[in-house]
This record gives sequence, structure tokens and C-alpha cells, in this order.
Amino acid sequence: MRLLLIPPDTRPPTLEHPVQLARALGLETLTPPPAALPDLNVPGDFGAMQDWLRAHAPEGDVLIVCLETLCLGGMIPARRVTTPLEEALRRLQLLEEIKRAHPGLRIYAYGVIVRVAHDNDPLEEKEYYGQWGRELRAYSTAFDRFERHRLEEDRALLEAARAALPPEILTDWVSTRERNRALHLRALDLLAEGVLEHLCLTLDDTTPYGLAAFDRRLLEARTDERGLWRRVDIYPGADEVPVTLLARALSERTQNVYVRYSSLLGDHAEMIYEDRPLGELIKAHLRAAGCRRVDRLEQADFVLAVNVPATRQSNVRPDFVTVDTAGRHLPEFVDFLEGALSEPTPVTLADVAYPNGADPRLWQLMQDLPLARLAGYSAWNTAGNTLGSAIAFGALAGRPRLRERHLEALLARMIDDALYQGELRARVRERLDNPSPYDLGPQRARAEELVAELVEPRARALWERHFAQEGFRLRLGRPHLAWPRLFTGVFPLEVEA
Repeated sequence: MRLLLIPPDTRPPTLEHPVQLARALGLETLTPPPAALPDLNVPGDFGAMQDWLRAHAPEGDVLIVCLETLCLGGMIPARRVTTPLEEALRRLQLLEEIKRAHPGLRIYAYGVIVRVAHDNDPLEEKEYYGQWGRELRAYSTAFDRFERHRLEEDRALLEAARAALPPEILTDWVSTRERNRALHLRALDLLAEGVLEHLCLTLDDTTPYGLAAFDRRLLEARTDERGLWRRVDIYPGADEVPVTLLARALSERTQNVYVRYSSLLGDHAEMIYEDRPLGELIKAHLRAAGCRRVDRLEQADFVLAVNVPATRQSNVRPDFVTVDTAGRHLPEFVDFLEGALSEPTPVTLADVAYPNGADPRLWQLMQDLPLARLAGYSAWNTAGNTLGSAIAFGALAGRPRLRERHLEALLARMIDDALYQGELRARVRERLDNPSPYDLGPQRARAEELVAELVEPRARALWERHFAQEGFRLRLGRPHLAWPRLFTGVFPLEVEA
């Protein structure tokens, strides 16, 4: 089988991660040339994308495509570019052309509902968001509260929020959202017309109230109207959707999943970047990947073990108020993992106790476990990102795999999520001179030296302790940064026979 992949951008979790999982199954995977893909906030070239897709569609079996990359230059450029709706829809027609010419090509698409960023990032958002982010967030929340409740007090808050913003900025910001929503509505039409096999519309870095929630309701209403829910998923997520759709595309039946938390309160845990409790989030991610939750372990095709906060995620490590409290018992959870890893049912681990990296206490407790027996591991960025990756690992575990390629994918997540995001990124930041979270500027070279200095020995030690006995060799490339910020590292590696 040959897979064509158009990712949201070129970061390792969005590009290399799905490619690794596909290669572990022996799939040939083709991706567009660099010119066709975005570089942070610089959009990819549609002409190059069009040429690539037309050239390779005849030999493809499955196409997984991010609509923002195809139509607006990338997931991040889609928040910034002024491309008119008419041009975006014209680019979307390429999928209709490809499907007519190659009806056997199965197209799995996803679009990202524009986020309302939690911080004032002027590079990933529109430039003015660096100055007006707080006011735009206030408007977003006030607008949605009034739309839902229609209370006079909410009307007053909305009017105050609107008055606090320059009219031209608010108009530009809202019109960008409206354009992208119209693109997603047209994608629903393509699904109804048979151009697409399945469509995911995901909410990036969302909250219970806001313009993303408003967009979600409009998209859900159209899906209701057209009776498309058997082939549509609308839920919180973004970067991980390529691996979710890979799992769905390769699924021959609905897989049964037994979910095991590190706390009996897990279903109700609050996630910082999602609009719903964890139990509902897991249900949504399982459905998108072609899976369903079951109540008994003996029914399961794989186990999804989830490390949770006692009540709510925290950005502070360690957190003894909402995460690491008496509301969860990590030693017992590790005991469960030890027993489960001795059984034949695959086990994949999602660590969502904290966003943006692993729970350091759990990672320490896991060091006596046979980590190479895990079907999957994930602890990166949002809870939705982590869950999507962990579920995809589990959903693909029952298929024949190339062991060395699977170890590459597993080790890559552990190095990035546990070592770098969970621990070493903060140590790099401490050794720099008050670096900006958005742009390192002249400190980038020093930052990359520190990333390599700290990550390489830890990665090799992880390999020696948990993977060297598998009979393969590890080749590490030099770690560096994906973009001029510490948030995303690149850790090249290859596992060789």
C-alpha cells in the first residue's frame, strides 16, 4: 500500500511521526517537497503542491490531507494569510479533480478550527495578536457566552469587549475565522458527494467558551442537516490527526479499547486546552481512529493506559494542588502497567497529567518496567495530541510490523516527550538569557548547542537501559530546533539491524 501524506506543517510530530508509524507497517509513504509545505508562518507554495499531488495520485492508495495546508499554505499560515475564500475553494477543487481521475484513491481529510491562542504569540497568530491577544480572547469568550445564554449581563460584557478593540483588527480577525469556517463547510459537501472517505474537523487549543466553540456548533448543525455523522468527527485536536486518520484508514473493523486511568477520577479530569472532561475527550479520539471503549479487559484489542491529573492539568511541575494529590495513586498504576505488559494484549500509554511533556514522577517510576514492550507512548503538547498518538500506536499494534521501525517511533516519542519536553527543555531555558518563548533571535545557536549537549547522552542512556537488548543498533543525529523557539525539538534517529 502506498500512502500520500499532506501534513499541517513540518514539525516532527506532524510529519515524521505519521511517516514512522506508516513505515513500521511496511507502507511506502510519500510527502510533498519542502517548497509545498509551510515553514512556521510562511505558507507553502500551492503550485508545487498541485504538481506533486497530480504526479503521485495515480500511484497512491490512501491520501491523508490537511485542508489548511492544501488551501491556505499550512495550519499556522491559515491563521494569518489574506487568501480570499474564492481562492481557497478553488484550491479545494483539486481534491475533486483527483478523485474523478483516480476513483480508487481513498481521501481522508481534516480541517483545523482556528484557535483562540492562550498566549500573545505574534508569530503563530496574526502579528497584532502580540499586542491585542488578551482583548481578543475576552471578545471571543464574551461573544460565545452571549450567543448561548442571551443574558443582558453577557450583552454588556460583549459590548465592552468589542469597544476595547480597534474595529479594523476585530474585523480582520473575525473574517479570517469566517473564511476558514466556510472552507470546512464546503469540505462537508465534498464528503456528502463522495469525494472524501472521512472528515475530521478539530478544535485546536480550545476552551469551553469561545469562537471555536461557536464554529463547532455551526459545523455540527450542518453535519446534522446532511446526515453525515457516520463519516465525520468534530472534536478537540489538531497536530495528531494524521496518525488518527492513518489508524482509521487501515482499520478493517472497529477496535475495542480498555481504558485504564491512574485515578478513579480520570473520566472527570479537566484538561487545560480542551473544552470537555477527559472521558468525553477519549471517546471522541477513539471514534475518530475507528475504535470504541469497552468495559472489560478481556474484550479489548488493546489497552489505553492514561496517566491523569487528580482533578485538573497544570503547567507547573510538580503540582501538588490539582495533579499529584491523594486523588491518584501512581505506584498502583505502575503495578498495573507491569502486569499488563506481561500479557499478550498490546498496551499503549498516554500521559496527560501535564500538558507539553511527561509527568516526571511517572517517568521515574516507569524505569523498572520493560518499556520496549509498550505498543505506544505519548506525552506531547495537549491532551488531544497525546491521546491521538497513543491511540494510533495501539490501533496499529495488531498489524504486522517491522520491529526496528516500531522501535524508532516509540523511542522518538520518549526522547521528545519525556526527556526533552518533560525535563530538559526547562534546563535549556534556564541556561539562556531570558529567552522569548516566541523567537530566540540570536540565542538560537546557543540553544541548539545546549539541546544537543543535554539530550544526546540521555537518549543513549535510555536506549541502553531499555532497548539495546532488542538486538538492534541506534544511530542518533544531532538534535536541533524545528523553529526559532524552544518549544519543538528535532531528534533524528535510526534503528538499524
